Amino acid sequence: MIEPMLSVRRGTQAVDFYKSAFGATEEFRVEAPDGAVVSKLVVDGAAFWVADESPEHEHFSPETLGGTTARIVLVSQDPDALFARAVAAGARQVWPVADQEYGWRVGRIKDPFGHHWEIGKPLEPT
Repeated sequence: MIEPMLSVRRGTQAVDFYKSAFGATEEFRVEAPDGAVVSKLVVDGAAFWVADESPEHEHFSPETLGGTTARIVLVSQDPDALFARAVAAGARQVWPVADQEYGWRVGRIKDPFGHHWEIGKPLEPT
């Protein structure tokens, strides 16, 4: 099992965004006295972690880096609805959901914390 950890600025706001945008549930949370947060979130059985960036440990947010080093693929039975929900929650569309020639229906968003999410599903064989 792999559970990625996303470094962000404004960790508490990021957790709230992922709950609103993806329907994430929070399974674990630790808050430091300075307000920094580490949280484990789950979307449809898939877990990921969110933590405030900590430059002293070489963990930087995409906002600090000026870009991201990874994209997250979020498989959904209804990518159009989940994509629209994420955009309504504050994500920015990078490209819309559409059927791709390689057999997926997928679109990409950038969340307010700089992470790119590809939301889609494999197409049924024809």
